[in-house]
Parts: sequence; structure tokens; C-alpha cells
Amino acid sequence: MTRDELMRRLAALRQAQVGGRRAPHKPLLVLWLLGRFAATGRTHVSYDEAEEPVSRLINDFGPTVKSPGRARERAAMPFVHLERALWDVRDREGREIASDAAERGGPLRARGAHGRLRPDVELLPARPGVPEQAVRLLMDQHFTPALEPAIREAVGLDPAVLGGVADLAVERGRRKRRAGFTEEVLAAYAYACAFCGFDGALGRHPVGLEAAHVRWHSQDGPDEVANGLALCALHHTLFDAGVLGLRPDLRIQVSPVYVARSEAGRAVDALRGRPVAAPRPGRPGPAPVHVEWHARQVYKGAGTGAA
Repeated sequence: MTRDELMRRLAALRQAQVGGRRAPHKPLLVLWLLGRFAATGRTHVSYDEAEEPVSRLINDFGPTVKSPGRARERAAMPFVHLERALWDVRDREGREIASDAAERGGPLRARGAHGRLRPDVELLPARPGVPEQAVRLLMDQHFTPALEPAIREAVGLDPAVLGGVADLAVERGRRKRRAGFTEEVLAAYAYACAFCGFDGALGRHPVGLEAAHVRWHSQDGPDEVANGLALCALHHTLFDAGVLGLRPDLRIQVSPVYVARSEAGRAVDALRGRPVAAPRPGRPGPAPVHVEWHARQVYKGAGTGAA
């Protein structure tokens, strides 16, 4: 397999919708495998080894799951269903496990399931620039920039170690962000955080303020004010991580699994039930369709499997 073929395969990863929610299970498994390769030089892993760390990744960076039991074994789905052009899964006797096998941890452990990237695929991460290009593609297609540092840290993929190499084909295929989006959103909210009112500036230049997408850009969220909020850097990160959310009446939600010990950390809890600041007259607030998307796809509500 060539580098270009690998990128095409990664760009085409199929994601089954689970109850109408995004399911970034396969991208997260691939990112974890790349991190494992960076640390050990190999991707071979038993399901028993992968279950806890990969399930935790899916719980932390994917939509919530209502069943605590399923939260502990969410790695089973990508372990079984990751495309077989990339991934080889076998039992302890060396027999291939079919892609229609049960997506349950118990049966996979009982069979001694283990997997690895196929030999021609596993050669590619050793080539300069390939791991970072793969990471960049998966991040851009499935996540949002505010989550990238946390995901990289969780899987052990430091860009300084991997080396940033852009690929022109990937760059051309990437959906570009509209240049005026940030300025329009910040102006609509008078250069102040819509959650806490922070309006810091260095002279005439705002600092610590960002234009957040309600529906992520990577998930077809439009670059328009009706899909934006001006948020301080802290609340932008918490919003994208699902700690903070929006009710249909545009009051702030705080995830029931959020915990904090310090006074500063507990200040986030004080946002619960507070109305989001309204934009300036003539500018639209967050559209209900985007608010509903965030509530279903990002916010860590009751029943979450987040660790």
C-alpha cells in the first residue's frame, strides 16, 4: 500500500450512526494505534489490552452512551469493524475473526482476539511525515481544533516528535473555513464571551476570545453567525469537550460528570442555567438545529460513559 492509498483509505473510513449520533470509534482506534506504533514500533495488540484505553478515548471524545456496561467495552465495535484493508483481526488460534462478529468485549476476550495493522500498512508509519499526515487528516475530518491537544496527549502523538508535513492532496480536499467567520462572530457578541462576559483586550486587540462553532466545522457546520458563539478560550474548550452545552431555550448546561476541587474550577458550575448572551440587534443567535446537534453529539449529559 502506498502513502496516498493509505490516506484515501483513512479519508473513507465508514462511520455507522449509533442512534443518529456520530461514531468516531474507528478514527480513535487508528489514532491510538499510531500512538502505539510511535511508542513501540508495532501495532499488534490483544483486545484485552486495547479495551480500556480505546473505550476511554471513545467515551471522552465521542457522544455519550446511556448504558454503563457498554461504556466499558466501546472499543469492541472498531476492533471488529475497522476496514480489513487496513486491519487484521484473529483469534488465539490464528483464525480470522469475521467483520460480522459480535461487538462485545466478553466474546472477543474469550476468543483471545488480537489485531494489527496489515504488514503493508504497518510499514507506512515508519516513513517520515506519514504519521503526522494521517493524524492531520483524521483530526480535520472527525474532530474540532480545541480538542486536538487533548486527543494527541491521550494517544501519545506529539507533533514535535512526528514532524508536521502537509500533503497537497489532503490540503486541496479539506473543506476550507471561511475567512470572515471569526470576525463576524466576535463582532456579533460585542467582543465578549457569551457565557461569562470576558472581554479582555490588549490595547485595541481582543485577547483570549475565539469564535466557536456550535456544530463543528468538521461535521458540516456552516461558517455563519447562526452557528457561532464568541467564547473565551476556556469556555470554548469546555464547550467543544462537552462539559458545557446549551438547552433549547439557550440556557447553559454543565455536564453532570464534570467535577472540580478548586474555587476556580467550581466557577464553571455557576454557569448552570445562566442564559447565553444575546448577539447584537440584527444578528442571529445560535440556530436550534445546531444547538440540537451539539446536545446530541457533543454534550456529556446524563448517562455518559465519560471517564
